[in-house]
This record gives sequence, C-alpha cells and structure tokens, in this order.
Amino acid sequence: MAEPVRLPARTADLAALPSVAVRDAAAFADIIASSEPAIVRGLFATWPALAAGMQSPATLNAYFKRLDCGVAVPVMEAPARHRGQFAYGPDLREFTFTKRTAPLGHTLDRIESLAGQDDVPTVAIQMLRLDQAMPDFVAQNPMPALPGIGPRLWLGGAVHTRTHNDRDDNLACVIAGRRRFVLFPPDQVSNLYIGPPDNPPPLSLVDPEAPDLARFPRYRDAIAAARVAFLEPGDALFMPRYWWHHVTSLDPYNAMVNYWWGGGDQPNDAFLTAILAFRDLPPGARDYWREMIAAHVFDERGDVVSHIPAPLRGPLGAMTPARRAALRQQLASAAVKPPQ
Repeated sequence: MAEPVRLPARTADLAALPSVAVRDAAAFADIIASSEPAIVRGLFATWPALAAGMQSPATLNAYFKRLDCGVAVPVMEAPARHRGQFAYGPDLREFTFTKRTAPLGHTLDRIESLAGQDDVPTVAIQMLRLDQAMPDFVAQNPMPALPGIGPRLWLGGAVHTRTHNDRDDNLACVIAGRRRFVLFPPDQVSNLYIGPPDNPPPLSLVDPEAPDLARFPRYRDAIAAARVAFLEPGDALFMPRYWWHHVTSLDPYNAMVNYWWGGGDQPNDAFLTAILAFRDLPPGARDYWREMIAAHVFDERGDVVSHIPAPLRGPLGAMTPARRAALRQQLASAAVKPPQ
C-alpha cells in the first residue's frame, strides 16, 4: 500500500498557520457581531474552577466532586490503539470511540489515573450539562456576557477530535491544560471531505495532523484557508456557528467549559428539505430554483421586489412574526399531504 502523500513541512506544521486574533473581554459584544473567530482574554479570570484547574488535576477533580449532584455523566472512550483519535471507524458507520454514562466521581478518578500513561485508553467527559449535574457551578462560575446560557463540561485525556462544526455560536473556556483549535471557514465544506450527515456528528475524514493528499486532494485548499488558536488556561475562544474546527488537547489532562447559543436546527431542516425537493430535478428546473434562491433567500440580485406593492409581497416582503407564523402553518400543512 502506498504511503500517504504528506503536505510540505511548512504547511503541515499547524503552528505555522495564521493565528486567530486575540481580543479583550471588554470587546465581547463587538467580537460576536463580527462573526469572526477570536481568542478572548479576561472573561472568566475570577472563576474558582479556573483557580482549581491551574493548581492540579487532583484539585480540579476534588472541586467538581464537591459540586456533584449524582447525575450520571456522558463518557466517551477510545481504545489505546487509536491514540486519542475521536474519529470514524473504517466503514463510516461506527466511530473509534464508545459512548456510555457513568458516575462523575468514578470517571474523574479514572481520567486522572490514566493521565500521562502510555498504551492506555483515552477517556473523556463530553457535553456534560453543568446546570443539571452541578447547579452550584453556574452560581460560582458566572458568565455575565452570556446571561441565561447553560455551560457544558469537556474533561479528559489527550483527545484529538476530528474536524466538525456546530450549528450554534460557541464560546470555549479553557480551565485546565492547553488546547489547539484548527479553524476552517464555513465555505470550506467541499474541501474537508465531511462524512455522512445522517450519522451525527458528521466529521471530516481528513486528519489535519497527517493529511493523505492522494486520497483528499482538495484539502490543500482547506488548509490554505485555515487559522490556528492555541489556548492556555484562562483563554476563551469564540467560534461563530458553522466554522469547522479540529480540536487537540495538548496535555495529559484537560478541562474546558463551553456555551452554545443562537443557532438551532431550522436551517438544517430546510437543507434536508431542499435535498428532497431539488436533487432529482432536471437541469432547467434546477436553474430556475437556483436563481429563485439567489434572488429571494440570499438577496444576491439586488432589489427584485420593489415593483410589487408592499402589502402584496407576501413571503418576499418583510418577515414579520405574523408572516413567519403563516409560513410555518403552510409548511406544516404541506408536510402532511401524501406525495404526488
């Protein structure tokens, strides 16, 4: 079997990629409005969780155990042979990791005991709802910049999470260990070789740390558009929704708290509906709907409705709450009709 084609050393060195900009916490509202990734400093400097994480894994684990309400936590585990890679298995239907729930204290002890050892499984707590498992965490470690948004915990060993994206804006706050994020703009989706959308989460098949360009030649364009963020404890990373990111935990023990907000599945539902409606249309019909969407959904053709009196523009006019409700009702009625 031929050896994978490697990127040139200068490009393969992910540290040589353009760096994500560093911003001050005082500019957080402007950072969100910009829809550009940014490292934010000073957002959570007074957190007791950060102070515990900067002391030692044992200190942070003890802190979490004191807050534990006894809720079973989501645990992911990859066998030692995968060297911390959370990715697809060979058939793209399975993953290199398994999922289960387990007691928090037992899992924290196991992660701490495995840290730094060779040839051991990689274990991580992922997406733990802290408002449910440790409600006192929210009070003791507030995030005034995002009122009402519940935090989630990500804690584990040296995990390499394959490139994926989120449907929400994301603020990732590192409280222990160092992390590296390789970020790709949303428009690089065609160059990242994303796996099956019906087997969530859809991941890139390309390993940025050892890309096989014979198999994935378009990845050259993706890495040319990429940026990198190296995060220390106390750093936060803002990632606008849909930005692709490959995440590497650079230390044997790592902990991060994140906040998701503002997205949801509605555009994805419309995307799946579009596949159903447009994929098999003949060329002329596809051209028609491509132009309709460009003109009336993304406003790429300038003002194309001013010739219609405002009260008669229907869904092409201002999207008021009443119009949204009417459209939802129309779509709900259409969904229950039998196919023609």
